[in-house]
Parts: sequence; structure tokens; C-alpha cells
Amino acid sequence: MLAATVAVVSGKEMKPIDLQNGRKTLFQALVDVRARVGGSRPAIVDGDETVATYDMLVMASLAVGHALRKGTAPGEAVGIMLPTSLGTVIAFFALSAFGRVPTMLNFSNGAAGVFSALRTAKVKRIVTARKFVDLAKLGGMVAELSSKAEIVYLEDVRKHLTVFDKAVAATGKFAPPFVTGGKASHFVGNVWANLTGKKPAYDHPAVILFTSGTEGEPKGVALSHFNILVNIEQACEHVPLFATDVMFNALPMFHCFGLNTGVILPLIVGFKTVLHPTPLQPKEISRRIRETGATILISTDTFLSQYARAGEEGALKNLRIAACGAERVRDETRQLLHRKSSLEILEGYGLTEASPLAAINQPGANHSGTIGHILPGMDARLEPVEGIPNAGRMFIQGPNVMLGYIRPDQPGVIQPPKDGWHDTGDVVHIDEDGFISIKGRLKRFAKIGGEAVSLAVVENIALALWPDFAHAAITMPDGRKGEHIVLLTTNPDADRIDLVGWAQNHGVSELAVPKRIIHIDAIPVLGTGKIDYTRVEKIALTK
Repeated sequence: MLAATVAVVSGKEMKPIDLQNGRKTLFQALVDVRARVGGSRPAIVDGDETVATYDMLVMASLAVGHALRKGTAPGEAVGIMLPTSLGTVIAFFALSAFGRVPTMLNFSNGAAGVFSALRTAKVKRIVTARKFVDLAKLGGMVAELSSKAEIVYLEDVRKHLTVFDKAVAATGKFAPPFVTGGKASHFVGNVWANLTGKKPAYDHPAVILFTSGTEGEPKGVALSHFNILVNIEQACEHVPLFATDVMFNALPMFHCFGLNTGVILPLIVGFKTVLHPTPLQPKEISRRIRETGATILISTDTFLSQYARAGEEGALKNLRIAACGAERVRDETRQLLHRKSSLEILEGYGLTEASPLAAINQPGANHSGTIGHILPGMDARLEPVEGIPNAGRMFIQGPNVMLGYIRPDQPGVIQPPKDGWHDTGDVVHIDEDGFISIKGRLKRFAKIGGEAVSLAVVENIALALWPDFAHAAITMPDGRKGEHIVLLTTNPDADRIDLVGWAQNHGVSELAVPKRIIHIDAIPVLGTGKIDYTRVEKIALTK
């Protein structure tokens, strides 16, 4: 039973040099890596197999950034609405190089979701591409958005680059701070900040991302350059990464995992990343993983199992790391990957507010059913939760924890986490060896007759019985017991009596058996692949 006193668990202490490496902007970090590994080194392989070197990235970012800066101010949030692609990487660093704040817009949320993000972050300009808008059939949405924000197409920016823009890029290839207005070095920038009392550039917002909105209107999350760069240092101390590695990333760049871990991390560490515009093409992705010689794949359980099933025998054999987050990794997926590729999955835990990595298993210290150890330089604090024994609500603290939320009711205002501690909202158990197991989100527990029941357990029971179908559990008010559980499933033959039998045979309380089952054609999901519980609840109310 969790004691009434607070329990605190710390990750390994980080060396001072690691934190020092975070005291620069992302663009400065990119330039530094180019100097270290060489400008001709391949950095990005796009979905059409176009290869961009570090020199190309720096020069393109400077040319496009010099053009995009017109009509905006330093520190202004500028929207990016693009798929996972080289163009998105260039747009991101183009804005970053000239002190604008890339604000990643989740186009899968529809016009209403994007409008909410525009209001929250006070975005007046959106960078996108005509080809993307056409392929994704977003013309109607973009037309709506144009009433609230200026739409800038990358094709038009490239077409109208001036001689001066190109000269800036050419000059910036050799002296980036000269053309971006930055200091000669981050050391000089730090001294200047101390003399003037202003925050150094690395402590300013580097990006604004948005929470998934699974349980309400998304909040903006402001991450600093320091947050992101330190999280990369933490990851490198925790999991071995090599210059010969090749990252494969098909996750959306409006998601922190897809942007920071899938793109910025390999760029800053100095190894190549292969991009794919959508995670929804399993056969094509499996083929490209094999042909590009990818050694690291970041994904979710849902997508990874699809890639393993769709690929030819040995398609994933070159992978040495398959890092999964965003949802629990199922035993079936682990067995499938081990059988087809002799590959162990490293399940981890990330959240936008942590830039995103907070914990992950390690090669040689990989415990199934856990998210591994908390990262070096971080602390986790557990607070007791009534009705949930041997676990607690997890708060985290560390140099990678966000600058703060930007809430819809206070647009543009960054609200720091109280005393530096972020409330994850997750209920976890930490064993004596420091391995963390997630029991569920606090909001995802039902209170039935005074007892707490994890809705994740309900979904896991359904998944164990019917692994080929999708399931989502929610709560409804109950006049007698406070709440009751409703299960929505795509299995047309799902029967409550089967759930009762499974619970009895496996020693699970029958409180975890839903009172009602609703059969639907598809479980609604967000663009990140997570279940959209807001829409699930709306569907249940109509049934």
C-alpha cells in the first residue's frame, strides 16, 4: 500500500557538460553538428527518396527563413501545417533560425481543432504547401482558415526567393549568426542575457505543440530550445545511439514524438533520418525500412504490429531498436516482432510536456509491461490516490519539462508548472528496481461502489478476448453505484458473458466487467493514433 508520505524517485545524475550542450538554440545546434560531422553528410531522406545534406538544410533554412520573416516579429508564433517531410523540416528550422516560434498544427483535428490552436497560440500566419493541401484534400479547411490567418505556400516562397534571400543563404553557410541576427556564440549570448536581465535565447520558446485533446480542448505546450536539447542528451545517456544509425520516422510532426524524437534528435546527434509522410501505409513502410537499412524505428503498438504483419519475411531485420510509446505495447506485438525479426521492443513513456521522453526501457534492461526507468536528470514524485493501492499519481520534474501551458482561456500566456513539477495525470507503480508500470490515467478510472476500476484494464480484457478488434471503455453516471462502465467495440459478436468468464478465470474483479456493450463500425482515433474519447462518449450517448 502506498504510504501517506510522498515517494520520490530520481534518474541518474547528469554531468554538467550535458546541460551546457543545451544552452544554445536549435538552429545553433544544427550548425554546430554540421561543423562536427561535415556539411556533405546526409541528414534527411524524404518520402520520395530525396536526400538532403547538412549543408543543404542550413542553406535552405536560411533562404526560406529570410523570406518568411517578412511580416512577422521575433518571438511570434507561426503555424506549420504540413506532413512528415523534408519541407516541414526546412520550414521548422527556417522559422527557428530567425527567432520565430514554429507552432505545429494538427490538421487531422479538422477546422475547429486548428481554429482553436490559432486562437490559443495567437497565430496569424500558417505555412503549408499546395501539393499537400491537394493530396490531403484540405482545400475546404484551408479556405476556412484563411479567414483568420494568412496562408503561405512553400511553393510560392521558393518561387519568389530574391537574390538577397539566396545571398543570405550563401553567406549564412559560412557565418550563420551574421545573417540571423544571433550572437557570435551562445556563450556571448549568455553573458549578454546576464548583463541585461533578459532570458538567454535558449530559454525562449522553440516550438509550440498541442496536447492530444483526448479528454477536452487541446492546450498549447511551449518547449524551450533548452528543454529539447537536454532531452536529447538524456536519451543519449539512457539508450546507446551511434553515428551509423538510421532513424525511420512515419509519425506526424505535429506530435512531439514525431518531431523531437523522430527528426530533431537524429539531426542533433548526427545520424540520418528517413521520413515517411503517413504511418498508414504498412506495406510501403516495411519496404522502405528494409531498403533504407533503418536501424531505429519509433512507432506505436498499433502501427508497429501492422508493419510487422504487412512486411515480407526479414523486412525489419536491420532494426536494432524499435521504440514504442503513446499506448501500451501488447504481448501479441512483442511476440510477433520477436518471431519475425528477433527484435525486442523498448517500451517508453513520453508526453509533450517532457519534450517528450520521460522514461524508457533499455537494451539489456528491458522489462515487459513497464516503461523502464525515468531518464537521467529527472525526478518522479508519487502521491497517493484514494482507492488505488500500490500506486500513485506521478508528478515529474527535470530540465526537459516544459516552459508551461498556453491555455485556450488565456491565449498567448505561458503558465509554468507549479514549482517546476508537472502533474502527468497518470497513476503508476514503481518497483524496487525503479521500473515504472502505468496503471492508467487518473481520469481513466471509474469509481464503482467506492472502488477505483481502471478503464485500461477493461480495454485490455476485451483485447485479450478479441485481439483482432478495437475497443474503448468509458464511464456513465449510475444513480446506485456512482458510475458504470460502457464498452464500445468493433466486434459485432462481443458478448458480456464472455467478459465475465474471462474475469473469473483470471482473478479479475467483476467490477471491471462493463455493464453495457455497444457495437460500432470503428473506434474514433486522433491523428496520433490515440483513441478520441471525447467522440467515443458522444457516440455512446446516442446509442
